[in-house]
Amino acid sequence: MPASASRTRKLAAVGAVLALVVAVIAIGVVIAKSTQSGNETASGAAPGTSSSPEAGEDPAQQKMFDDLARRTTRRADGDPLAVGKKDAPVVLVEYADYQCSFCGRFTRETQPELIKKYVDAGTLRIEFRNFTVFGADSERAARASWAAGQQGRFWQLHDQLYAKTRKGSALAEDKLVSLARDSGVKDIDRFRADMKSADADKALKKDQDEGYQLGVQSTPSFLVNGRPVAGAQPLEVFSQAVDEAARAAKDHPAAKGAGK
Repeated sequence: MPASASRTRKLAAVGAVLALVVAVIAIGVVIAKSTQSGNETASGAAPGTSSSPEAGEDPAQQKMFDDLARRTTRRADGDPLAVGKKDAPVVLVEYADYQCSFCGRFTRETQPELIKKYVDAGTLRIEFRNFTVFGADSERAARASWAAGQQGRFWQLHDQLYAKTRKGSALAEDKLVSLARDSGVKDIDRFRADMKSADADKALKKDQDEGYQLGVQSTPSFLVNGRPVAGAQPLEVFSQAVDEAARAAKDHPAAKGAGK
């Protein structure tokens, strides 16, 4: 069965403790400063404002971003929750919840342009993380997206889920099954089983634990080669972040996330 909202709160507490580790504190502070607007939390939404990378970071800060990229970019072969070349010089990692309206805005308005401009050109890889902050309905939707990915239809269901804001009963199991069919998932019995499987538990926990350890507090939260970008910002903000990360990766190969 889907994890309860109380489990989500417990994970949050664990993440807060882990954030006290010295190596994570510095990263968490940077992310926290970058995610104060344009994001949603379980307590509601905040209007978005621009947040873009700053030029001329000192070497220590760049090293921190490089380390964060190595910690978070997976670059796994055949990852169904990723789009773009495994060896792309820039990786954008997104932490998102399917009940988050700002996450939907990014998916509908910005992500298609990033794919057209950067992913198709081989510059950018996008890796999605299920970071559920709104409880059981969000967790059920996250499980459904993961299950669709087991049949190669993650992005199709992902886009369906974000085609409009869906909350509560709109994410009931029967509604998710219907969306899965519309997304081209062929084996619905397998889809249902995968949704409720221990492997789904493990995948969601891995994503959520990663986010909490980094200090992620709201959705959507993004890292572009380890550099935080706050919320569903305009395309220009993400374009600037990708362009700068691509230049840094070219000039300093160590800046390119090595994966794990």
